[in-house]
Amino acid sequence: MRVRLTELAHARSGDKGDTANIGLIALKEEFYPVLVREVTAERVREHFRGICKGEVERFELPNLSALNFLLHESLGGGGTVSLMTDAQGKTFSTALLRMEIEIPDEEARALGLC
Repeated sequence: MRVRLTELAHARSGDKGDTANIGLIALKEEFYPVLVREVTAERVREHFRGICKGEVERFELPNLSALNFLLHESLGGGGTVSLMTDAQGKTFSTALLRMEIEIPDEEARALGLC
């Protein structure tokens, strides 16, 4: 079953210089292991292909049921020097929540997603 991250999490984003920061927080504690397994740094980098020109780092925050991503070289130099529409990375969270992941049907049913 394909599921958008909007069904599993909410997110916040911001920036520091040329690095966008995205916090992905599970809506339910039982969704967190799915996020850890499916939302890898590599998949996030691919999702932001063409925007993120640098490395993507992922940090796990199990006590918050959250993941934090740093997308390096994503803001065209940062807020004061970039010509990008969103040079502060505020919309990156919405963009990540549009990412789809694959969850086995049986697991999706157990999580109440179907």
